[in-house]
Amino acid sequence: MSKNTIIPVILCGGSGTRLWPLSRRSYPKQFLSLNGDKKLSLLQQTYERIRKLNGVNEPILICNEEHRFLVAEQMREINIVPKSILLEPIGRNTAPAIALAALKSLEIEQDPTLLILSSDHIIMNEDNFIDVIKSGLNYANNGRLVTFGILPTSPETGYGYIKSTEPFKENCINGLSIESFIEKPKLESATKFIQDKKFTWNSGIFLFKAKIILKEIERFCPKVFNSCKKSLQGDLLDLDFQRLNENYFTNCPDVSIDVAVMEKTKLGTVLPLDVGWSDVGSWESVWKISKKDENGNVIEGNILAKDTSNCFLKSNKRLVAAIGIKDLVIVETSDAILISDKRKTQEVKNIVSKLKDKEIPEGLEHKKIYRPWGFYESVVEDSRWQVKLISVKPGAKLSLQRHHHRSEHWIVVSGTANIEVNDKEITLYENQSSHIPLGSKHRLSNPGKIPLILIEVQSGSYLGEDDIERFEDNYGRIS
Repeated sequence: MSKNTIIPVILCGGSGTRLWPLSRRSYPKQFLSLNGDKKLSLLQQTYERIRKLNGVNEPILICNEEHRFLVAEQMREINIVPKSILLEPIGRNTAPAIALAALKSLEIEQDPTLLILSSDHIIMNEDNFIDVIKSGLNYANNGRLVTFGILPTSPETGYGYIKSTEPFKENCINGLSIESFIEKPKLESATKFIQDKKFTWNSGIFLFKAKIILKEIERFCPKVFNSCKKSLQGDLLDLDFQRLNENYFTNCPDVSIDVAVMEKTKLGTVLPLDVGWSDVGSWESVWKISKKDENGNVIEGNILAKDTSNCFLKSNKRLVAAIGIKDLVIVETSDAILISDKRKTQEVKNIVSKLKDKEIPEGLEHKKIYRPWGFYESVVEDSRWQVKLISVKPGAKLSLQRHHHRSEHWIVVSGTANIEVNDKEITLYENQSSHIPLGSKHRLSNPGKIPLILIEVQSGSYLGEDDIERFEDNYGRIS
């Protein structure tokens, strides 16, 4: 194995509440494309930008149960077969996630270098990013725990800070020992920090050898080490995924790698990172990194703007007309519209929290829900009926299932449908339909080479997605 064999570890957790209504728990920001003309999602960009790094391998990804098929599908779209996709039953912060990845990496390689990356960041200058990572390898290969500090451009109170033992020199990629980590400061402190060349923003990007980080985790936070080691034991493989032992992982401390290790170790090194980095933590930050017109507007979708300046205007479906406004964010989706002062978009997460407290579904889920076989989208609904659009990928098959409270009527719009109902099988083509009686075992599949599109009309006393009893499933979702 090469000394510089690198296994990227991509952390795919997070609910992305600050970019509501586009980002929601069912489809958070790491799976979205947010920076203008780039069609890839933030997750896909995270891996694509390091492909040119010598010695880089396929990644280990860590995500939750709900997003596992999104992660797998987005990797497939860029022709990547991950080393592993680890499924956390609950979120436990970055120290357990890194411990899991390091332990898993030692099952794959003897002692690889791990490059820890968040899946929801944007980096504008990717060539400079690669150069800094290469410099970091020199320190990591000599036993250092390397992190990367973003050279600050403003007194941000939403970021943590890293204080190095010496000031960074301009235009010099030099690694310095870490004096301390500072949690999100007040504005007065942040203003002082950016005047001192010792301070950088904490990027959450790390580079170190697997055995060294595990040794430090075991030393400073043994409960994390032991819980993660036990969580990986047992035959918990499921298709392309590896589940964790929930009992052991639930007992794992909820702690960041900064608190668990980096604040205590004597091996910490920080390198300066000046690469156009953004954690896209608000709609204002999305506006800042996006291409603007001559009036300072970012316009995406079906928008008509007149006498409008310095706004972020995004429409997914409906026409949005804007007249005589400035410094606003307007984001339209099929079921929600956000209108905010651009400078107050950090407060969007508070709106999402209120929606959640009031159990308003628009706070958590989109009308369009992705599944391993495709997606469905609620078109219109009432208390006892609902109309959905269903799209099934070529060759994909839904589970064999039945419902106890609703019947369904399927109408093929395009493509070919194979339908099983109570051991009888029929094939439907465009403009043909079939009725699925309440309580019948049924299954839908697409035998064709193009997506199957159909309209589903549900009727019954209860229409919730939990009214599904599965008997067979290609994706391990037997209830």
